[in-house]
Amino acid sequence: MEEESDTRKINNSFLRDHNYATEADIISTVEFNSTGELLATGDKGGRVVVFQREQESKTQPHRRGEYNVYSTFQSHEPEFDYLKSLEIEEKINKIKWLPQQNAAYFLLSTNDKTVKLWKISERDKRPEGYNLKDEDGRIRDPSTITSLRVPVLQPMDLMVEATARRIFSNAHTYHINSISVNSDLQTFISTDDLRVNLWNLEITDRSFNIVDIKPANMEELTEVITSAEFHPQQCHTFAYSSSKGSIRLCDMRLAALCDKHCKYFEEPEDPATRSFFSEIISSISDVKFSHNGRYLMTRDYLTVKVWDLQMENKPVETYQVHDYLRGKLCSLYENDCIFDKFECVWNGSDRLDLISIRLLILLKQHLG
Repeated sequence: MEEESDTRKINNSFLRDHNYATEADIISTVEFNSTGELLATGDKGGRVVVFQREQESKTQPHRRGEYNVYSTFQSHEPEFDYLKSLEIEEKINKIKWLPQQNAAYFLLSTNDKTVKLWKISERDKRPEGYNLKDEDGRIRDPSTITSLRVPVLQPMDLMVEATARRIFSNAHTYHINSISVNSDLQTFISTDDLRVNLWNLEITDRSFNIVDIKPANMEELTEVITSAEFHPQQCHTFAYSSSKGSIRLCDMRLAALCDKHCKYFEEPEDPATRSFFSEIISSISDVKFSHNGRYLMTRDYLTVKVWDLQMENKPVETYQVHDYLRGKLCSLYENDCIFDKFECVWNGSDRLDLISIRLLILLKQHLG
């Protein structure tokens, strides 16, 4: 055990001293699948790494919580928009798993402009005994074929393949900040700062705009959309949050364009606590429905709030997450850490689990 501990210290020291991790290796998003068996991470280099949970064994029951690399693939590449002379980063903004329907796994990944549907599957057999080509894949001369062979499947080492099945692009003027799969398993939404688009998983060349808050005059813009998610059970209901700290619940049955919400959730601000930073730290960075669909959880810079869908005026619970940072907001503003975005997720029993995209150690380094 001592040798293992010493080896770990040496490895960590080597990585730290030699700057082994590059900017492209920094994780930008994480997402568990519905069972918790798989964990997908996206990084700034456009890569997606899928980890699989170690199966519990009688000899090593403590290894149940460990995750090992299952598949790694390049999801997005850097691009250039020649019409606007803008570089499009390959960084993965969001990953969403689709409910598993067969032996394969499907997930959506997105950068600033393009959403891709990936299929992850296993293969442990290969076909052999083709008639029109040899084992190397080269086409055989038809004149040399004198008998008919029946192809057979031969065992091979397990191979995990990731294949891009759909590419959804050219629908967002602004950067995509969230994606959400509908409970009907046929559609999903992608959201940028001013619009929410509805896609069919089988159609890649067009989408339907269901929310558009862009004003006629951009100087009149007062808020932007920060996140959006479908209801887990009602395929016609979704919610989106804004930079003003509000959440709007929309019903697609009421109108084709959901600019008018059916419910509006916002907690009145206490004038006694208002400061220069109030508007910044009240911006909601993530919104999640509970598994039963009755509650909404929102994440802003310092708190996590749980809302009952039947009560719009205030949250039922408020959890202080970074309360110790209230006295350091000036320093956070100067080094731009106050603009960090945080996510929130429910675990399997609708209790709270918090995930911060930037590690707290970075905050400590900035604050000294």
